[in-house]
Amino acid sequence: MEIRVNPTRMELKKLQARYATARRGHKLLKDKCDGLMQQFLEIVREARRLRAELEPKLTAAYASFAAAGAVSDPKMLQTALLLPRKSAEVDVTFRNRMSVNVPQFSAETGGETELCNYGFAFTGGSIDAAILTLSKLREPMLRMAQLEKEAMLMADEIERTRRRVNALEHIMIPQYLAGIRQIKLKLDENERGNITRLMKVKDMMLAAQMQQRKDFIPDESDAE
Repeated sequence: MEIRVNPTRMELKKLQARYATARRGHKLLKDKCDGLMQQFLEIVREARRLRAELEPKLTAAYASFAAAGAVSDPKMLQTALLLPRKSAEVDVTFRNRMSVNVPQFSAETGGETELCNYGFAFTGGSIDAAILTLSKLREPMLRMAQLEKEAMLMADEIERTRRRVNALEHIMIPQYLAGIRQIKLKLDENERGNITRLMKVKDMMLAAQMQQRKDFIPDESDAE
């Protein structure tokens, strides 16, 4: 789709300035997209590595909980886990990474021990192992959640940046080039028309001058 422009030199300068700006913007957005993609791949690789390390440990913790539920009364187990001795609060801050506000998770803990207020006579050792395992996985799980959320935000920004790059590359820049070419063709046509008219005027002036000279030169037959 071509843009409609007035075939004037002022409009040509405007389109050339817009074209230069679009070219610079396209390069900046392309570099940004490449940088985002590089960081996105690094985040994804780290998140995959961390998930591969956490999944076996989480499976073992869930197995310990399942074993505790098998040997203990479910209601008693639920009651034993109601009052933990240690509390944790997650603090969320944000930082700018390639124009993307990504979250940063940090946990603040308080209390004496990871275990809950339950009697050891009514619970087995499997519940202790499960709680201690999960407490050790708190920081890695927060880190994995942070990386996966960061990867999602980076992916959205990459998609938006790619759409802008494609819009500039396939729509705006071709339209500016077509408009510049159209104006140049029209200006060249007008210039050729002006040259043709000037040549015709020059020929007419030369013909008039020659006619005037003929009128001033006396005829030899008349002189005799």
